[in-house]
This record gives sequence, C-alpha cells and structure tokens, in this order.
Amino acid sequence: MKVENTKFVAVNYTLTVDGQVADKNPEGKPLEFVCGAGMLLPKFEGALIGKEPGDKVSFTLEPADGYGEVIAEAIVELPKTIFMIDGKIAEEILFVGNIVPMSDAEGHRMNGIIREVGEETVKMDFNHPMAGKTLNFDVEVVSVRDVTPEDLAPKGGCSCGCGEQDCHCDGDCGEGECCH
Repeated sequence: MKVENTKFVAVNYTLTVDGQVADKNPEGKPLEFVCGAGMLLPKFEGALIGKEPGDKVSFTLEPADGYGEVIAEAIVELPKTIFMIDGKIAEEILFVGNIVPMSDAEGHRMNGIIREVGEETVKMDFNHPMAGKTLNFDVEVVSVRDVTPEDLAPKGGCSCGCGEQDCHCDGDCGEGECCH
C-alpha cells in the first residue's frame, strides 16, 4: 500500500538543522499520522506521497515550507514584573533559552523563549523554535494502512493533536497548532 491522503502512516525520521540532529523519533516508536489530516507540515507529507513501506527518502524544507521566517515583531521586551508569583519575581525561570508558557491579552496560549534577561525587562521570542530554519529530513516509511475509527478517536496527550501521552510540548501548543 502506498502513502496517500486518508491513509494511516508510520515513519522513522531524523530532522537535521544546521548540521545537528534536532529531532528524531524514539527507537521502536515511529511517528504515526493520518496523511492529509493536517497533523504535520504539508510539504513533509507531500514528500511521502506514493512511497511504500521500506522506502527511504531525504528532503529539505526551506523556512517558507517549514515553520516560516522569523517575525521580528514576535520578539518583544516584557517587564520583569509580569513574571511575579506570590508577589516575587520568579527568577528561577528567567534564564536564556527557557521556554515559558504564556497567554496574550485575548487568552491565547503560546510559548515564549527567553532570549535575554535584563535588570527590568526580559526579551521573549514568540516565533516557533524552528522559524527561519532549513529543515533536512531523512525518513523511512515503516507502514501504511487504511484508517480505522480507533485512529480518529482522541488519545489524550496535549491539545496540539499529536495524541501522544508523553508529548514534549507539555500541552502548551495552541489549539489546532502542532509543535511537531
């Protein structure tokens, strides 16, 4: 059976960014998804169309086909006072590289990466961590089959739709937006 929209697909993958492995599925736990359901990057799925179990493919996604370019307006200086818990600034979370779940004025959840900590402000980057990056994938198709009703049933995990109990986004993905 070949990969096509509405098929349940399992793949092993390695994502390399800037010459370093940025992500890969755990050994023996392939990434599973319904092709065409919008769970993964469209160009990722597109590169797999027509492939069969055992096929291997390597491809590159430029930023426009991945997580977009870095948006300068998504990098902002925030007053340290917004990081107060029980009347004290939570200094233990304020370090460069830390990902902090936050909400905007409308209550939309998002993750911000701390880029700089100053005396009075914290520079936060709300771009996707892979924004502006060229993504290099090595993928092996493990299996392809018809979708079952169980495949479409909610499996817990986070709101990103990945269905993984141990999702690495800790439930901080926005509704309908996946962190994978």
